[in-house]
Amino acid sequence: MLKVMHSVANSATPTSQWEDLNQIAAPSSIQWENIKTQLDLVLLALETLTGIGSEAMLSAAINLNLESKVPDRVALWRLRQSNPLRKGQGGRKKLDIEEARSLVLIICYLAKQHQELIRRAVGLLEQMAATNREPHQTALLGDYIDAFCNTYQERMEEDEHISTDLLTKLALKLLVDLLFYSASGGHRRLWLALIDRATKQF
Repeated sequence: MLKVMHSVANSATPTSQWEDLNQIAAPSSIQWENIKTQLDLVLLALETLTGIGSEAMLSAAINLNLESKVPDRVALWRLRQSNPLRKGQGGRKKLDIEEARSLVLIICYLAKQHQELIRRAVGLLEQMAATNREPHQTALLGDYIDAFCNTYQERMEEDEHISTDLLTKLALKLLVDLLFYSASGGHRRLWLALIDRATKQF
C-alpha cells in the first residue's frame, strides 16, 4: 500500500480544492446523517493519532480561508455535535453542505501536515499483519487504539453493539483512510468516500 502513496503532497490552492468539491454532486438528504457521523469519526481518528486539538483545526481553517465557516471553538464544537451519535443535544445543529466541505478540507490539510506519522503508523500496521501480530503490541498503534476507543466511548451515545474489538477495527480502518486523505487529491477522495459510504454501515 505504501508504495503507491509516495506521490507529492497536494499543491492545489484552497480555492481550487473548494471548486473541486463544488463540481461533485451534492449528497441527498437521506445521506446527511451518515456523512455527519463519518466526518466526526475521521476527525476523531486524526486527533487521537496526532494529539491535535481544536486550536490546530481552527488554525487550519484560517490557512484555508475558511474562518467564515469555522470561526471559533464553539462553532467547531457545534459542527461536530451534529454527528447524531454524539452525547447531548445542546450543541447539535444542522450541518450544511458548505460546512461539510470545510471540514473535508480541514481534515485533509491536517492529515497532510501529519503525513509522516500517518505513514509510519500504517507501515507498522502492515508489519504486524505480515507477522500475524496484534497491532496493539506496538507502542504507536497501541496508544492510538486506546485513545480512539476511550474518546469514542466518552463522546458517543452508549451502544451495546459497539465492542472494543469493533472500535479497534474502526480505528484501524480510519487510520488507513487517513493515509489516502493525506496524499494528493485527498479532499476529493474523502468527499467521494463520504458520499459512497453514506448509506452503508461503518
